[in-house]
Amino acid sequence: MNDIRRLAEIAQHRGIRVAVAESLTSGLLASEVGKGQNAAEWFAGGVVAYLYDIKQNVLGVEPNLDPCSPECAEQLAAGVRDLMDADVAVSTTGVGGPEPSDGHPPGTVYLGWASASGVGHVRLDLGDEPEEVLPAAVDAAITLLADAVHASEPGATR
Repeated sequence: MNDIRRLAEIAQHRGIRVAVAESLTSGLLASEVGKGQNAAEWFAGGVVAYLYDIKQNVLGVEPNLDPCSPECAEQLAAGVRDLMDADVAVSTTGVGGPEPSDGHPPGTVYLGWASASGVGHVRLDLGDEPEEVLPAAVDAAITLLADAVHASEPGATR
């Protein structure tokens, strides 16, 4: 079973509301999550926060934080979880390539997650071409979201 189908089944069956925050993936993740069966029942939505002031003002990311960092990924996920009143949220941030950015090599990606049990992150190294990095980041984020939904308690945060 693919992860979007697994995500949809678990979220719907358990009554878990999910949300996403995206920088690196610019809406690609929300587009894929929205394809899940009956997404209108469990997918609260997403925020694409590409500019740093949007990350800070809309999602509560600390000022001057490195946008390609575990802390940023975690704060993006926690911010969108709060904003959307979701049980579980996942975020994407990093360097899509093909060039390095702020000392980070291309393909450096951080996925953040937030749920009632806390926050965390995963670091990925996905190559150096955007056409490789972005789809791989989306796939990994959907897997992370499905795993986090599976592990979470229904209605624990709302």
